[in-house]
Amino acid sequence: MKPFDRAAVVNGLLAFNGGYVDVAGFLGLQGLFVSHVTGNFVTLGAALVLGSHGIYGKLLALPEFVAVVALARLAGAALRGRGLPALRVLFSAEAILLVTFLVLAVRYGPFADPDSVPALITGFAGIAAMAIQNAVQRVHFSDQPPTTIMTGNTTQATLDAVDLLAGAGQDTKVRARFIRIALSIVYFGAGCAAAALFYWLVGFWCLALSAAIGAIVAGVAPSDRAK
Repeated sequence: MKPFDRAAVVNGLLAFNGGYVDVAGFLGLQGLFVSHVTGNFVTLGAALVLGSHGIYGKLLALPEFVAVVALARLAGAALRGRGLPALRVLFSAEAILLVTFLVLAVRYGPFADPDSVPALITGFAGIAAMAIQNAVQRVHFSDQPPTTIMTGNTTQATLDAVDLLAGAGQDTKVRARFIRIALSIVYFGAGCAAAALFYWLVGFWCLALSAAIGAIVAGVAPSDRAK
C-alpha cells in the first residue's frame, strides 16, 4: 500500500472512530463528549442552568484535553529526537486508552451519576484517547480532513461543492479535496450511526469495536509523517 493510500485509510478509520466513540460516550456518560470540547461547553451551560448532573466531568474535560494534547506533542518530539516511530507509539497509546475506556465502562457502567468517581475516570480515559487522536491528526495528518470535528469539514465541502457547480470543476485540487472531505464526513456519520445501534444492542460492550479499530490503526499507520 502506498504511503498516501495508507494515510487515507488511516484517516478514514480515525473519522469512523471519532464519531463512534463520541456517540458511545455521550450515551453512556450522560451527555459527555469525549472527542471534542465544543459540545461540552454547550452541555455544561445547559447543566448549569437546568441544575442537571455531569457538571464536574464537563468542567474537567477541557483542562484534561489540553494537557493530553500538550503531552502528545512533547512525547512526539522526544520520540522523533531519538529516532523512534512517534506516530505508531502515539497511536498505540491511543489504542491502550480505548481499551482502558472499554474495560472501565463495562466494569463500572452504566452510570446513573455521571459525576461519580468511576464515571469521571472512565470519561477521562475516553477523552485522553481522543485528545491524542486530535493531536496526531493535526501534526501528522494535516493534509487530511479532521476526523473529530465536522463543522469545518461541512463548511469546506459546501464551499467546494459550490465552486465545482459554478464551473471550477476543472480544478483537480478542489475536486480531490471535496472527495476527501466528503468521505471523512460519511465515515464520521457512519461511526455515529453504528455506535447508536450497538450501544442500544449491547451497551458499553460496543466500545470493543472502537478499541479494535484503534489497534488496527496502530498496526497499519505509516512509521512517521511528522511535520
